[in-house]
Amino acid sequence: MGLFNRIGTLLKANINDLISRAEDPEKILNQLILDMKEQLIQAKKQVAVTIADEKRLKKQLDNELQQARDWEKKAMMAVRAGRDDLAREALSRKKEHDDLSSEFQKQWEAQKAAADKLRDSLRQLNSKIEEASRKKNLLIARKKRAEAQKTIQETMSGLSDTSAFDAFDRMSGKIEQMEAEAEASAELAEGFSGDDLAAKFDALEDDHGADEALMALKAKMGVGAEKKETQFDFEEEEAEEKETVSAKRGTWDSDEF
Repeated sequence: MGLFNRIGTLLKANINDLISRAEDPEKILNQLILDMKEQLIQAKKQVAVTIADEKRLKKQLDNELQQARDWEKKAMMAVRAGRDDLAREALSRKKEHDDLSSEFQKQWEAQKAAADKLRDSLRQLNSKIEEASRKKNLLIARKKRAEAQKTIQETMSGLSDTSAFDAFDRMSGKIEQMEAEAEASAELAEGFSGDDLAAKFDALEDDHGADEALMALKAKMGVGAEKKETQFDFEEEEAEEKETVSAKRGTWDSDEF
């Protein structure tokens, strides 16, 4: 017997665990609101029946009171006519209706009190359902926010694994190696193509461009201009010396003659 009890407890625990895992808060909350609204509909029907009974009793009470007044008027009419016997019978009928109206009065008051209480309960139930509906929306919003935060944390945890980034770096290195090999193959193909003249002209253009850049830099710094002025001054001094020597030679020649 103890073994069966343990097996039963284990089965219940497993079933409860499965149910707990399968529970979706949003679906459960929506279903609870639907159940509450269904209870509200049933409560409204019960309150409506109670109110209908209260109104029916009120009409019966009013009818009995009216009958009592009518028989009293008839008794007064019989007294005026000198018919005391009819007056006694009319008063007897009036008493019957008075007695009935007293019973209906008690029943109507009790029914009215019950109807008023049910009205208050119905209003409270409706207020609680509206409050629960508002809370449901807040709870569902919190649930969705928690799910989003959980998803973000799981994504960040996945990104913290460096294996993906290491693989990315390896692929980047392989692609760079492939590009270098492709450039090397292109250079080798051009070197063995026999068209060395085009390569020489390309090198010459590169050198010429470098010389022009150097000259522009020197001109900007004023280095080239000073050098040219110094060279020009040196050439002028050389010319003046030659003219002086020539003049002296001419003088020497005239002295000989």
